[in-house]
Amino acid sequence: MKSLEAAFGPNSALVEELYEQYQNSPNSVPTHWKRYFDELNGVESTAASNPNSRESHQDSVANNVPPSTATKPAGSEAASKAKNPAPAGELQKIKGVATKIVENMDASLEVPTATSLRVLPVKMMIEDRTIINRHLVKRNEPKASFTHFICWAVIHAIKKFPTINHTYHKDGKVHYRVVPEQINLGVAVDLPNKDGSRNLVVPNIKGVDKMNFREFLYAFAELVNKARNGKLQIEDYQGTTISVTNPGTLGTVSSVPRLMPGQGAIIATGAIDYPAEFQNMSKDVLNQLGISKVMSMTCTYDHRIIQGAESGAFLNEVNHLLSGQADFYDSIFSDLEIPYDPIPYGEDFYSGPFNGGGNTLEEDRRTIGVWRLINMYRMRGHVLANLDPLEKEPGYNPELDLAYYGLSVWDLDREFYCGGLGGKRQATLRVIIKLLRDTYCEQIGADYMHLLDLEERKWLRERMESSLNEAVLTKDDKKQILSKLNQAMAFEEFLHKKYIGHKRFSLEGNDTLIPMMHFLLEKAGDYDVEKVFMGMAHRGRLNMLVNIMNKPYHRVFAEFEGNVDPDTIQGSGDVKYHLGAKGTHVTASEKQIEIELMPNPSHLEAVNPVVEGASRAVQDHHEASNAQQKIIPVLMHGDAAFAGQGVVAETLNMSLLEGYKTGGTVHIIINNQIGFTTLPSDGRSTEYATDLAKSVLAPIFHVNGDHPEAAVHAIQMALEYRQKFGKDVIIDLIGYRKHGHNEGDEPAFTQPGMYKEINDHKTVRDLYTEWLVKHQELTTEETQQIFDEFDELLLAAFEDAKKIPHLEVTNELIDRKESVQKNRNIFPDTTFSREKLEEIAVKINTVPKDFDANPKLLRQLAKRAETVQKNEKKIDWGFAEALAFGSLLTAGRTVRVTGQDVERGTFSHRHAVLHGTTTDQTFTPLNHITEGQGRFHVHNSLLSEYAALGFEFGYSAVKKDALIIWEAQFGDFANGAQIIIDQFISSSEVKWGQTSSLLMNLPHGYEGQGPEHSSARLERFLQLCAEDNMQVFNLTTPAQYYHMLRKQCLQEHKKPGILMSPKSLLRHPRAVSNVDELAKGYFRPFLEDDRLDDTTSVERVVICSGKVYYDLLQKADELSLDNVALVRVEQLYPFPDYDIQQYLRSFKSAKDIVWCQEEPKNMGAWFFVSDRIQQILAKGQKLRYAGRQASASPAAGQKKIHDAEQLQLVMQALESVE
Repeated sequence: MKSLEAAFGPNSALVEELYEQYQNSPNSVPTHWKRYFDELNGVESTAASNPNSRESHQDSVANNVPPSTATKPAGSEAASKAKNPAPAGELQKIKGVATKIVENMDASLEVPTATSLRVLPVKMMIEDRTIINRHLVKRNEPKASFTHFICWAVIHAIKKFPTINHTYHKDGKVHYRVVPEQINLGVAVDLPNKDGSRNLVVPNIKGVDKMNFREFLYAFAELVNKARNGKLQIEDYQGTTISVTNPGTLGTVSSVPRLMPGQGAIIATGAIDYPAEFQNMSKDVLNQLGISKVMSMTCTYDHRIIQGAESGAFLNEVNHLLSGQADFYDSIFSDLEIPYDPIPYGEDFYSGPFNGGGNTLEEDRRTIGVWRLINMYRMRGHVLANLDPLEKEPGYNPELDLAYYGLSVWDLDREFYCGGLGGKRQATLRVIIKLLRDTYCEQIGADYMHLLDLEERKWLRERMESSLNEAVLTKDDKKQILSKLNQAMAFEEFLHKKYIGHKRFSLEGNDTLIPMMHFLLEKAGDYDVEKVFMGMAHRGRLNMLVNIMNKPYHRVFAEFEGNVDPDTIQGSGDVKYHLGAKGTHVTASEKQIEIELMPNPSHLEAVNPVVEGASRAVQDHHEASNAQQKIIPVLMHGDAAFAGQGVVAETLNMSLLEGYKTGGTVHIIINNQIGFTTLPSDGRSTEYATDLAKSVLAPIFHVNGDHPEAAVHAIQMALEYRQKFGKDVIIDLIGYRKHGHNEGDEPAFTQPGMYKEINDHKTVRDLYTEWLVKHQELTTEETQQIFDEFDELLLAAFEDAKKIPHLEVTNELIDRKESVQKNRNIFPDTTFSREKLEEIAVKINTVPKDFDANPKLLRQLAKRAETVQKNEKKIDWGFAEALAFGSLLTAGRTVRVTGQDVERGTFSHRHAVLHGTTTDQTFTPLNHITEGQGRFHVHNSLLSEYAALGFEFGYSAVKKDALIIWEAQFGDFANGAQIIIDQFISSSEVKWGQTSSLLMNLPHGYEGQGPEHSSARLERFLQLCAEDNMQVFNLTTPAQYYHMLRKQCLQEHKKPGILMSPKSLLRHPRAVSNVDELAKGYFRPFLEDDRLDDTTSVERVVICSGKVYYDLLQKADELSLDNVALVRVEQLYPFPDYDIQQYLRSFKSAKDIVWCQEEPKNMGAWFFVSDRIQQILAKGQKLRYAGRQASASPAAGQKKIHDAEQLQLVMQALESVE
């Protein structure tokens, strides 16, 4: 039979004591020990007889081991009876465990041992352990002690020298080397006894060679926890193959432990300290000398199976590993998912003042190297930051390595100048690196060194480095973060359970957005912000509506149920995740902030310029001088869309332009690291999704979405920056997307690995809850109360939603007929006092005395004023426009005109801003008409159509009583803004109830300039016309333009306007008006032929629109035709059916009704008007087409071909058809 020493090795003393306790009182020992001792003594235990008992399922002991007293060596009893003479002094009997230790040591004398000793430098271990533990603590994981690294090095060294793990066995006269299947590492654990004494036990971790470091760390912690809580099992002591003991914790410098039978080696480590000869030396001197702390390590081995050379080589391998060779720490960092590289080992070449000189070139080089390292951390520290909740592999940049600057581990405790880093003038390199990593390499990666403004960089640097980029939060703040995280997650999960398969575009994986937005609004209250305009796509929109905008939960549930209040439906409506909303946020300090989430289409990022325009509109009309700080735009983007959609770049480009800036936008990228099924590697060429923002010198904060406190800190800092510098700022919130693009999509088809990791990943709410409880910020009961209260709120809202009646689809809801002309709203009065027009004419054509005006321009201005005074029919298009603007401005209305080159006008017809000839002076006459007038905003736009038009739509949607004009340089340039036209201008009212009076001026007309700039694609706008959604004009006189402009501004029912504005008509001698037509006239959607005195002879009526009228008029005059009436449709939509019908009926002999257009037949208005005209023809009248043939291209490229086509279509219209 085996002895207890053979079975339990160094733990046999503990077992012996337990056995003695068992003998005195069997039930006083733990159940598993009682069962074990019962088996030894042949007693049938309760646990063994009960197959359902937990203990009965444990592995039985392989050999029946009796108490050690039964296996004493022969003759020991006789020897024990021999009386040894007592030495001088008091005799104290050794009892209990101590007795067993004596016996074990006696038994160990039977093992022939030898010991190898090595002294190891441990600087690398100290430095890398510090880095590792900083991360483990932040992740709520067990810390790593020196013992962990020592044991791990021993384990890895055994893999190279496996004989150290072998044991000796003798069976009779046969000697054996035992080769274990695995490494079972015995770990000495010091435990307190009830009497205050200490007891050492050595349980083991089995199969450590098959673990990675994380698994080993947790297994070690579990074993120690079991030992300290008295829960060790018998098997925890059995099968140890090698032990590590660390008497160094008690200050022992070196130790040679005794090797017990059953093991081949035991490793002991000494205290970690400076070598004895340096221990009393100044720390500063030690640091300058590069003296490392050391640790002795001994390997006591069974000399029968292990030789000295093997033991020495083994210790040498341990030394190499602990010094960082063989990627020892790299693998540990990887196993623990530490987003850094370990500190590199290197030789110390620094001689400093010890070479007999003063400051040396080497010192200067190191000082410069440290300064370059600091700067590089500020510039590229984000590469090492822990940003991705799913991917923990560290980034790498060699420029962040010490070796890159000629520095090594030996420099860490030397002081260097650091120029105010963290408020310090100088610090050790260790402190410098810690400050830099805490600031730039944790859960916030700051990307700001591309900023050119020194003040901005300094402010950001000091703001981050002084706080180490950590939020300063109260307990209530943290409770609020948890509450918002719970709202975000629980709402999504509730929808997922109740409405399976419904599209909702869940926020899950980026739940941190909700507490971020909450704290943004709270911080905004500190700045007395009055309103926040927000724009976002569909991802997370429902969550934003209820948890930030305060839309009632039951209303959202009702929309899923299909129970919608009919009174809330605007037109045909839209899906719930496109809808906008208005709300009010009341801060903790009881300040109220209006919040408006603008409606948006499915076209990603299209809402961006709309939000900017809406914000600018309110800012322009705010009374405060710091209006831009009172009104804030906030845009939320997808990562793929931010990098991929061109409108993002256009909108960013607006941010610093005088005509478009809004004092800075807070951008939040909801970065779920995928675009539908497309990964970033296929979706962008940049390192980050945010890199585009560097073009406008905006700072960027990358944030790990699993760390809500970091996100709150980033958003607060972003707002501070925006308020101070009036510039855009970007938050890149990096998370993941829990489901597919929508909830009915299966993402594992294309990203199986990614979604396996996502499915195994804890929610940010649960992660944050664990952190709060562990750090005793909140109790488990407090967190559960937060969760339960919100669950009850959702259930109550769910029941309320069911009570809302089901939507009944009536004819009224699906009837989309448009109105007939006689039932439409009456146009507003657009007349205006002639006297006031004369005053305006003088004012807008007068420049200040000190203005350096162009003489030629002054002569033109003088003629304009004279034209009005004399009521001459010489008012051209540009002058009529200026008078219309002036009349509105004097009434206090705002007029805003933007577009490419609109200040002068593409065709040099406007001259809204006058420029000095030899100076940089500018003068805008329309802003100097009278006291208290409205503001005239005229701005040359950036070279953009998409964002530029979207901006003006947003402006006009908010400032409805203003005249807002966007003018294309050429009409076909509007093609670049088609999404805004389709999704906003033509349909926003019927989808979202969002009205606008925006006017689009699109130069249009066939004048031989080729296919690109001839057509504004009138047909596309007419195709969009329905339900009285907008107005389409093709005007022919300045007076009509004047009255249309005033009507557009003054009409009560706001509708967008599309004007096919002229080019050649701007200076056409017949396209003129007089002041009376402006003062006393009105807008007419249909113009009759005022040349005719007698209509009885008219045989043909030519209906046209726009510039072609003057071509027809000229040819009719040339041919002296008096049997043809030339009439004009000035407003194509809403169509003036009544006016045309009445006019056609006035002709008794006119049977030939011609629609004439200069566009090809498949373009222009023909397909739009033909059916409408057919329905109103008088009896006997027939409609025919005169115009270009259908064409793939809008116009001919050759002027001669154009002229021939133009003449042909004119003659087709004027001549009879046989």
